[in-house]
Amino acid sequence: MPHRSAPAAAASLIALCLSLLSPGAATAAGHPEPPRDDSALQRRLEELVRTPGGPPGAIALLRDEKRTRVVRAGVADLETGREPRPHDHMRIASTAKAFSGAVALSLVQLGDLRLHDTIGKRLPRLPKAWHAVTLRQLLNHTSGLPDYSRSPEFIAILRADPHHRFDSRRLLDFIAGQPLLFRPGSRYQYSNSDNIAVALMAEAVTGTRYERLLEELVYRPLGLRRTSLPQGYRMPEPYLHGYAVSPTEPPEDVSELIGMSGVWASGGIVSTPADMTRFVRGYVGGRLYGPDLVREQRRWIPGGASEPAGPGRNDAGLALFRYTTRCGVVLGHTGNTAGYTQLIAATPDGRRSLTFSVTSQINQAQTPDLLRRMRAVQEDFVCALLKGKV
Repeated sequence: MPHRSAPAAAASLIALCLSLLSPGAATAAGHPEPPRDDSALQRRLEELVRTPGGPPGAIALLRDEKRTRVVRAGVADLETGREPRPHDHMRIASTAKAFSGAVALSLVQLGDLRLHDTIGKRLPRLPKAWHAVTLRQLLNHTSGLPDYSRSPEFIAILRADPHHRFDSRRLLDFIAGQPLLFRPGSRYQYSNSDNIAVALMAEAVTGTRYERLLEELVYRPLGLRRTSLPQGYRMPEPYLHGYAVSPTEPPEDVSELIGMSGVWASGGIVSTPADMTRFVRGYVGGRLYGPDLVREQRRWIPGGASEPAGPGRNDAGLALFRYTTRCGVVLGHTGNTAGYTQLIAATPDGRRSLTFSVTSQINQAQTPDLLRRMRAVQEDFVCALLKGKV
């Protein structure tokens, strides 16, 4: 396994703590010529992998009503050289927020929750200053909750022991002494705290652990068989190895660098490209709840970007983002964490989908040029999807 010296690894971890968990600003994607034939997507993905500092591996699944096309480049494991596969496990990062949205909206459909339910009503032990925040505001990132993952105490614990076992249900304690950043509903600001609160609300109204709710309300209905929410740092075999990449140093395998207890409902899920394809088709296509809730989910906040920004122009809904590209619109979510960057998207009816996964962390804070390049490649894939070139 390629690895760096201890000082380099420590520096990498510090950078990870300060930037992987903290959202950065969105950037505009470029607009290269769209792919003209089936081999163009393959070339574009290979170019991304060959870029200095680019990910060691990438895999994309394009699915329509008839078939799935798999496009891959690079390797799943630098040690063995094997290629990425649709059933390889991977960390899905903040696309896990779409899963907490699926749980919450399913409970709204069942009548256990309402979008106007407040933290004060459902989670009265949380600070009184937060009590007016609603479930809707948590789901569309207009809550004003400070981001616990930016807490100096949280970061210090993670620096000292990346495998530290946090109490996932007490993560908001790291910011309990802080007021809201702004009046709820008055502005958009992406925060990892929001989806922790969403999961806690779901547990409070059902008396059921969030992991069980995922199983009952999401995995089982959508046929997800290789998706889980672990607490530890181990990855299930087989998996896409995630790497910390530098243009000047050998890649470092960071697949198991961090335990998932410290991200939990905000980004801790492990899945596969095949399962994520099933998820995004069902989630966007409205299979988990009725049309009234689908309409509520799609009340867009202009300019609200996922983290990292997805292809084209980004607008935020309830645990869902709209990506308006030069070829049309898809809905989905993105995510990034140590060793992995994700995009899942589907047409509004869920009939066509794209799962796009790379094995390094790409975001605005650390790799802005690479992010612009990746978003342009993602847009090419979206165009192929929308033009029926799967």
